[in-house]
Amino acid sequence: MPENHVFEYATIRVVPRAEREEFLNVGVILYCPKQKFLQAMIVIDVAKLTAFSSHLDIMELEQNLCAFERICNGAKEGGPIATLDIASRFRWLTATRSTIVQSSKIHPGLTTDAKRTLNRLYHQLVL
Repeated sequence: MPENHVFEYATIRVVPRAEREEFLNVGVILYCPKQKFLQAMIVIDVAKLTAFSSHLDIMELEQNLCAFERICNGAKEGGPIATLDIASRFRWLTATRSTIVQSSKIHPGLTTDAKRTLNRLYHQLVL
């Protein structure tokens, strides 16, 4: 029987106007220490984002989300934050902020397969 491992996840949100506290989920980030797993799944649905906020700069948003993914993946292009260990990267990416790209509060769970769990959460919370 596969062993369950604790994981943490947060949704990745686009918040065009922080003062209105309205958001659209565009991704999920999942961290599982035992499986040494940190990954995000993000979608940029231009039609949905434009309908949500007509003044949104899609190119700037794409750059911000690409930076988020580079840091998550530990890519050299992600800068100094991307060189941190996976736990520190997850904590940095999910820290509370008032920017156009935010994350939800962190939620815990149990999984035997972090990749499959990330995929399931992505389909439930984003698509």
